[in-house]
Amino acid sequence: MTWRWRYEDAKGGELTDRPLPREIFSSQADAESWLGETWRDLLETGVEQVTLMEDERVEYAGMSLRQA
Repeated sequence: MTWRWRYEDAKGGELTDRPLPREIFSSQADAESWLGETWRDLLETGVEQVTLMEDERVEYAGMSLRQA
């Protein structure tokens, strides 16, 4: 199992038009800890919300970075 964040605009569309971190994590906890440390930087680059993916399965979607 691998975990990753999908970066999205405010409407939930995946952002693919800019260089963003493509970190892969071995656990959900590691992914969530990383996001806790980097959400401000992501917001500054135009990421409005994120979706946590386990392989290709959505764990949870549409988490706003503006409420973090």
